[in-house]
Amino acid sequence: MLNEFFLQVEDNSERIDRYLAEELPDFSRSRIQQLIEQGQVQVNGKVCTSKKINLKVGDRITLAIPEVQPLALQAEAIPLDILYEDDQLLILNKPAGLVVHPAPGHPDGTLVNALLAHCPHLPGIGGVQRPGIVHRLDKDTTGAIAIAKTDLAYQHLQAQLQAKTARREYLGVVYGAPKTPTGIVDLPIGRHPQDRKKMAIVPIEQGGRSAITHWQVQERLGNYTLMHFQLETGRTHQIRVHSTKIGHPIVGDRLYGSGHSVGVNLPGQALHAWKLQLQHPVSEEEIAVTAPIPQTFTTLLEVLRRRGAMSSEKKT
Repeated sequence: MLNEFFLQVEDNSERIDRYLAEELPDFSRSRIQQLIEQGQVQVNGKVCTSKKINLKVGDRITLAIPEVQPLALQAEAIPLDILYEDDQLLILNKPAGLVVHPAPGHPDGTLVNALLAHCPHLPGIGGVQRPGIVHRLDKDTTGAIAIAKTDLAYQHLQAQLQAKTARREYLGVVYGAPKTPTGIVDLPIGRHPQDRKKMAIVPIEQGGRSAITHWQVQERLGNYTLMHFQLETGRTHQIRVHSTKIGHPIVGDRLYGSGHSVGVNLPGQALHAWKLQLQHPVSEEEIAVTAPIPQTFTTLLEVLRRRGAMSSEKKT
């Protein structure tokens, strides 16, 4: 089954892909180009063979949209903590333990399964019915994550991440006390050469990709520190790898740190995607959300503060 659009060109126009992207704002330009490549666009009854052809007054365009193919996944009614939602995008507060994408060992019960239930009429992105995961959070990292509900939103938000105009801020508790109040880690990250489950500092010439993390001390807690992180890039496990590299691994991180007990039953690493700021893909207004800090994170801070206070009393 095809959904068809018919357009009559009224003015001499530019390239067909640009024209269609302007006339049909629900479709990104890359999606239009994909449809042209698939032979789904006709000009005056003939299949368009190039995205670069220029249109003339009177040209009649037929655009056929193939029916969206469903994902081979089951929708699951998993509760979602919604921070923002409209017809273009969704921003959630992800809990610890929730995997974003199905993967070996996690075939279901993921955020994607939950989104398929929450958005049963989700438009196709790239011709497939799937949630537009714009960026990811590790299984045990909590906080704000953005989901595109249309192809246009997906392309727009991806472009913001690539242009570094979207702002992602994290809070994390690390072992030790950094000597300076602020710093930048600019070290490339790639797959660990021996352990494929881990990432590592890998030179660019050996396949690593540029990774930049800005950090700032928020609160000193004795032998621990509450840190504020801001990502300039978004590599897998970036904050966790960079924190370990500078000698201050994230508390509770069993993959990159010691994971030893701090007296609080943490579900994983003490890392929270605290704030997310981006431009709306249609209205272009700035959207800024703050994800409430989870109770386990708050409890950890309270315990460390009490320890610090007791230690100070003993010294006096």
